[in-house]
Amino acid sequence: MMGEFKIKRIYENPSEDDGYRVLVDRLWPRGVFKKAANLDEWNKEVAPSPELRKWFNHKEERFKEFESKYREELKD
Repeated sequence: MMGEFKIKRIYENPSEDDGYRVLVDRLWPRGVFKKAANLDEWNKEVAPSPELRKWFNHKEERFKEFESKYREELKD
């Protein structure tokens, strides 16, 4: 049985009902202290590659293609 996943920004305060907290990002977020983040794990390897992140550049019109490319990266 697979558990429930919640997505939360690292800039939101941790709460007691968060459960196991994993940061999925290759770069540590600015202005966030590791102790304050209250993480159980920092998993850089499953985050999008630097090349893919730069290509996407938060452009909404690229999201569908980004999603497809990211899924391909995850297969590797």
